[in-house]
Amino acid sequence: MTDKIVVMVTCGSRAEARKIARAVVEARLAACANVMGAPVQSIYRWQGKVETAKEVLMLMKSTRKRFAALEREIRRLHSYDTPEIIAVAVSEGSRAYLRWIEESVQAPDRRNLSAARRSARIVGKVPA
Repeated sequence: MTDKIVVMVTCGSRAEARKIARAVVEARLAACANVMGAPVQSIYRWQGKVETAKEVLMLMKSTRKRFAALEREIRRLHSYDTPEIIAVAVSEGSRAYLRWIEESVQAPDRRNLSAARRSARIVGKVPA
């Protein structure tokens, strides 16, 4: 078992999902956020009624240590009263990718930045 997590969040629009994704990655609360291309149809119970909505699903990669701050930022930016914010533990993964997640959510310093650049080359993305 690792300390890495995948956080699922649904949003009412692609623009909202992109805004939240960019903010949490820039704040180093998530290493990566994937905004799914096709809307998902959600059927759910809300205030005693069954509702249906088209939503946009996001997957974010982070760590358990960063989850509380990540959740606060999502709630701050999200338009829903009760947004879906569900973290799923990552039991296994590529060592290089898991290391990249860890380095990407740490505050930058010279050591971390050069380590992040090394790991980023492994996953095909080199930070500016």
